[in-house]
Amino acid sequence: MGASFWLILIVVNDVAAFKPPQQSSPCEVVQMDVFCNDKNLRSIPDKLPPGIQKLDLSRNLLQNLTQEVLAVYTSVHHLNLHSNKIHFIQPGIFNGLTNLQVLDLSRNNLDAFAALKKDVGRLTSVETLDLSDNGLYTGMSDYFLRDAPALMNLSLDGNSLTKIDKSTFAGSSALRKIHLHNNVILEIKEGAFESLNDLTELDLSMNSITCITDFNLSQLKLLNLSKNSLELFQAIDIDTEYELLYLDLRENKIPYFPVLPKMNRLMYLDLSRNRLRGVNTSDTTEEGSLKDQDGLSQQDLSQLIYLDMSFNQIRSLPSVFFDRMMLLKTLNISNNCLETFSVSHETPLNSLKTLDLSFNAMQNLSFEHNTLLSLEVLYLQGNYLNLLDSSIFHRLPRIRELHLQQNYLSICGSRPQVSQKPHHHKCVSFSSIPTLRYLSLSGNSLEYVPQKAFYGSPLQVLDLARNPGIFIHEYAFSSLETSLTHLTLKENNLQSLNTDLSVLINLRFVDLSTNMLTSFPLSNKDSSIEILNLRNNGLITLDYDTVVALEGTLKTLYVSSNPLSCCINPRFLNMVQASNVKIPDLASVTCLYTRGSKNVEMNIANVLPEHCKTLDSKSLNILIVVVTSVGLIVILVVAFKLCHMKRRRHNSSFKA
Repeated sequence: MGASFWLILIVVNDVAAFKPPQQSSPCEVVQMDVFCNDKNLRSIPDKLPPGIQKLDLSRNLLQNLTQEVLAVYTSVHHLNLHSNKIHFIQPGIFNGLTNLQVLDLSRNNLDAFAALKKDVGRLTSVETLDLSDNGLYTGMSDYFLRDAPALMNLSLDGNSLTKIDKSTFAGSSALRKIHLHNNVILEIKEGAFESLNDLTELDLSMNSITCITDFNLSQLKLLNLSKNSLELFQAIDIDTEYELLYLDLRENKIPYFPVLPKMNRLMYLDLSRNRLRGVNTSDTTEEGSLKDQDGLSQQDLSQLIYLDMSFNQIRSLPSVFFDRMMLLKTLNISNNCLETFSVSHETPLNSLKTLDLSFNAMQNLSFEHNTLLSLEVLYLQGNYLNLLDSSIFHRLPRIRELHLQQNYLSICGSRPQVSQKPHHHKCVSFSSIPTLRYLSLSGNSLEYVPQKAFYGSPLQVLDLARNPGIFIHEYAFSSLETSLTHLTLKENNLQSLNTDLSVLINLRFVDLSTNMLTSFPLSNKDSSIEILNLRNNGLITLDYDTVVALEGTLKTLYVSSNPLSCCINPRFLNMVQASNVKIPDLASVTCLYTRGSKNVEMNIANVLPEHCKTLDSKSLNILIVVVTSVGLIVILVVAFKLCHMKRRRHNSSFKA
C-alpha cells in the first residue's frame, strides 16, 4: 500500500510538472504590424502581441467574424480581411475598435450576410472601406454604410449593383471618394449624391448607364464614366463654377459633343471610342449653324490641357472649336475621318506639344507661320498625304518627332526657298530642321533618298523601312555622322548598301532585315553598333574586317534565314558562338558545310572545330594543285640555277 501510494504521488507530480509546449503564432510580426496572410487560417489567432496597429489576415479561410477574438485587438488601425470566405459578421463587432481607420473586406461572400438584413453596426472611426467583389446587389451595401460617420474612401467595385438610391450613402455623409467600377448600374436616382458635400472623386466606369442629364455635382474634381452605354452627357445650365478637372467619357455611344458646365476648370477630357460625327452639341448639319458655332465657342475649355477624341467618326473640325483652348498641350484626333486639317493665326494652338492626326483620310495639311510654336511630336501616319508645302515642317520651331509612315511623300534633295504663301510640291524637305530628332518615313513608296537629304537635321532615329526598290544616295546621310543612333532599312529589297554605315560613329541599332544583301561591309574598325538585325538576306558570311569592327561593341545579332557558310570565316563563327553576343534567333540559324560531295545543313551553334578542320574535297584539290605547282616551280628554279652554275664552271675550265 505504501509503495503504491508513493508511485501514484510520483506520477501525479510528473503530470503536474509537465507543461505542453506553447504553440508559436503562425504570423510574422514586424514592429507593430502583424502579417497572417496566406496561412490557411480558419480563425483569427488569439495570442498576438498587444498594441498591434496593422493586422493582415488576407487570403485565408475565415468564414465568421465574431467578437470573442477580434474585440481584443482594440489598438488596430488597419485590418485586412481581403480574399477570405467570410459570410457572417456579428453585428456590432467593430463598435469597440475605436482606432480602426482602414477596413478591407473585399473578395468575400458578404452577400450572404446582407441577405440576413442586419446592419454590420457602427463603424466609429473607419475612413477607408473596401467592399469590392462581394456579390452585393442593390440595397445590400446599405447594411454596411448606414452608420459610418468618418468614412471618406469607399470601394464597391465588382459587385452587382443596378441602382444608386438617395439612401445608399445617407449614413456616410463624409465620403470624398467612391469607386463603383464594374457593376451593372442602370439608374442613378436624383439626389443620390446630394448629401455628399465633400465628394471629389466618383468612378462609375464599366456599368450600363445610358445618359447623364442635369449633371450638377459642382464639387467633383474627377468623374469617370468610361465603358458605359452613354448616349448623352449634359450639365445643368447654371452659373455655378464647377471644380471638375478630369472627365473620362471614353468607350461609350455619344454621338455629339457633351454639354459641359459653363464655368469649369476642366483639364482632362477623354471622348475616345464614341460615335462623334463632329464637335456639335446637337444634331445639326455638317456645316453647322451660326447658333451652333456660337454654342461651341461658349463651351468653357479655357483650362483644358488634354483632349482625346480618337476612334470616332469626325469628318471636320471648325476652327472656332479651338478658339479658347489656349493651354491645350495634347490633342488626339487619330482614327477618324478627317480629310483636311489646318492651323491658322485665329487659332494658333501655341501651347500644343503633341498632335496626333494618324489614321485619318487626310490629303491636305497646312500650318500658317507663327502657329504651333510649342509642338514637339506630330503623328501623321496612315493618311493619304502626297502634295504638301515642301517647307511645312520648317514652320515648327520645336518639332522633335515626325511620324509620317504609311503616306505617299517624297524627299526633297535640298531645302526649297521658304515662301510666305504655302506652295505644294511633289516632295517635302527634311533638311535644316535643327530640333528634329526622330523621323519615320516607312511605307511611303519612296524611290530615292537624295544627297544630303537630312543635312542640318540632327536626327537620332531614322526609319526608312518598307519602301521596296528605294535607292539611297551614297551621301544621303551626310551630317548625321555624330547624331544618328537608330537606323531602320528593313523590307526594302536592297541588294547592296551604297553608303558606308561605319561613318555613322554613334550608330547603335541597325535593322537591315528582309532585304537581298550579300555583304555588310564596315570599313571603320571603331563601329558602335550594339544591335544588328540581318535576318532574311543573302549573306554567306560577314567579311573579316566587318567582324573585327563589330566584335568590340556588338551585343545582339539577328542572322537567321541566310545561306550562311559554316567554315568560310572562322572568326564570324566564333563571334556567333561567343557568349558575349546574344543571338535571339539562334535556334533557327543554320549554315552549310561540305562533307564529301554533299552540302550538309546544321545549326550554327552545333558547329565544332572538326567540322571545319578537314577542308572539303574541292578545296583540297585546289590546295593540292597550288602546292604541286609551287613545288614544281621551286624545283625548276633550283635545277635552272644548278645547270647555270655547272655551265659557268665548264666554261672557266676550258679557258684555263
